[in-house]
Amino acid sequence: MMTTKRLALFDLDHTLLPLDSDYQWADFLARTGRAGDPAQAQRRNEELMEQYNAGTLTAERAAEFMLGLLSNASMAELAQWHEAFMAEVVRPAILPVALDLVQQHIAHGDLCAIVTATNEFVTAPIARAFGIPHLIATVPEIRDGRYTGKIQGVPSFQAGKVVRVNAWLNEMDSSLSDFDASYFYSDSHNDLPLLEVVTHPVATNPNPGLRQLAEERGWTTLDLFKDMQDAKS
Repeated sequence: MMTTKRLALFDLDHTLLPLDSDYQWADFLARTGRAGDPAQAQRRNEELMEQYNAGTLTAERAAEFMLGLLSNASMAELAQWHEAFMAEVVRPAILPVALDLVQQHIAHGDLCAIVTATNEFVTAPIARAFGIPHLIATVPEIRDGRYTGKIQGVPSFQAGKVVRVNAWLNEMDSSLSDFDASYFYSDSHNDLPLLEVVTHPVATNPNPGLRQLAEERGWTTLDLFKDMQDAKS
C-alpha cells in the first residue's frame, strides 16, 4: 500500500499543455512529409479533432489513424522525428504556470501521474519533460520491433481512464479509497468518468461543456492559460 496520502492525476492535452499533442504530432508528420499525402492526413486529423470535441470520437477510430502513423516507420526513425517534434512544438509550449502546478504536488509528496488518451510513444517524453514519474496512456501494440497501428489493452480514454488508473494503483496494492485526497485536472467533458471518482475534480482550462458542469457541481475551475487567451482576444 502507498504511504503517500494524496494522489494527483493530470490530463495532458489542453490541461498541462495549451495544445493537443496527438493532433500536433499528426500535423507535424504531415507538414514534414512523413504521413503520406499531407493534405489527406491533415484533413483526417481535423475530422478526428472535431469528433473528439463533440464527444463522438471512439478510441478505435482515433487509433486507426493516429497509431497507424507509427506503423509507417522504424523505431529509430520515429525517435528522431519525435525529438524534432519536442524541440519545435512541445518544449516551447511547456509553460511555467503548468510546471509550477505539477511541482506543487511533487513538493507536497503526492503520487503524481499523467492520465491521457494520447498514446505512450507521443506522451512519454512529454511526461519526462514535466518531471512526472508515472504515465497512464493508450498503449500502442508492438510486434517484431515495429508498431502495428493497433491498441494494446484498454485505451486510456473516457471510462477507460478509470479502468487504467485502478489497475495501476492495484499494481501497488492500493486503490483510490486509500488516499485522503485525490485530484484530477482535466479540460474535457470526455474525462467525466475519472473526474467523478476523485475527491477533488479540477476543471482546468475547461471546454464550455465542462465549465458549465463544474459551475453546477461546485467543482474548482482553474484557468492556467488565461493570460494567453486574453492576449489573443
